[in-house]
Amino acid sequence: MTVFEATTGQGETPPADSVAPRDSTADAPTSVTRLNSTIRDFIARWNTVWVEGEITSWNVRAGNVFARLKDTRSDAQISIRVWSSVRGRIPSDLGIGDHVVAAVKADYFVKAGDFSFTVSAMKHVGLGDQLERLEKLRVQLRQEGLFDPARKQRLPFLPHVIGLITGERSDAEKDVHRNAELRWPQVRFRTEYAAVQGDRCVPDTLAALARLDADPDVDVIIIARGGGDPQTLLGFSDERLIRAVAAASTPVVSAIGHENDHPLLDDVADLRASTPTDAAKRVVPDVGEQRALIAQLRSRATTRLTQRLSHDIAQLEQLRSRPVLRSPDPIIDARSQELWLLLSRGRDTVTREIDSAGRRTGELRASLRALSPAATLARGYAIAHLDGGVILRDAADAPAGSALTITVDRGSVAARSEGEIPESP
Repeated sequence: MTVFEATTGQGETPPADSVAPRDSTADAPTSVTRLNSTIRDFIARWNTVWVEGEITSWNVRAGNVFARLKDTRSDAQISIRVWSSVRGRIPSDLGIGDHVVAAVKADYFVKAGDFSFTVSAMKHVGLGDQLERLEKLRVQLRQEGLFDPARKQRLPFLPHVIGLITGERSDAEKDVHRNAELRWPQVRFRTEYAAVQGDRCVPDTLAALARLDADPDVDVIIIARGGGDPQTLLGFSDERLIRAVAAASTPVVSAIGHENDHPLLDDVADLRASTPTDAAKRVVPDVGEQRALIAQLRSRATTRLTQRLSHDIAQLEQLRSRPVLRSPDPIIDARSQELWLLLSRGRDTVTREIDSAGRRTGELRASLRALSPAATLARGYAIAHLDGGVILRDAADAPAGSALTITVDRGSVAARSEGEIPESP
């Protein structure tokens, strides 16, 4: 707010800037600047209001719009201004004759004394209820999970056949075909024509979607339409179409209108393209970019392989240059001498062990012979056996007539006992 201060002396006429309009007189008038500032400060306290009217003038200068809005029942008019920062938030098809509702705030320009209204929002009349219903439907479908990114399908890298749903002989069809073929000349389309506005829009689009989704050759489906006012785009927010797209097994791309258009189809589609041209660019890879990428990857692979081979060759040369590989004969000779010594030592050890075992065996054999009854028999002794092989140790055990077997050093003889022989006196 501009501040005016009086600087007059006693009995002098005060400057005009220092006189408030309510205090002005013929002898002490206020200034135009003070009057305009007072009006501006008063108007600045007004809140934003929604006003309905018909556009009678629409002039675009330097990105800003200067227009006039006329009452629909009288000749009353107001001047309105739409700054460039706001134009992106209002319908792009507004023009003379349109019936609109606008959010305006009064503005007074002190320098020119010009009174007008600045627009912060504007929409066509008749869409309010529909837009409110669409927002409620948007909330409902979001709560059901139809807009969840997790359920969206990935688009194929290079689709064999692209299904296209659009208006017959439309600019959208030409844009999609032209841009897709520029990026990948061998791309193929299966196009299903449908009404893109009006009563036939939803049934035609549903039927086309069903046919393309049932075709196993179609890898991705684009639903494309050029820009238009919100009224003509309502078909692409129809609940039947939204649920059909959510249930489709083939990925669906929404390419409806321009960047500012936002039907519900954009939210449920697997990919939202800002325009039909953008859809073609995002569905089909650029053959030039792919060739450049392949060349880059081949170059990187060649470089890595060359580096690996060079490293391995250098490492092999380094190993070959070591003494053990450059002249291995001394190592082999030293190892052969060591092996000969170990072999000789082993033979000596085995021989000693065999000799020692032989001597021990001889000693055991001699001991066994000394203890054997055969040695006793060889000295002339005999062994008498009763029937059953019992050795006779006492003459009383063999009464006269008992059968005996007498074993000597070389064989045995049969005999009979004559009884106990008395000892001589």
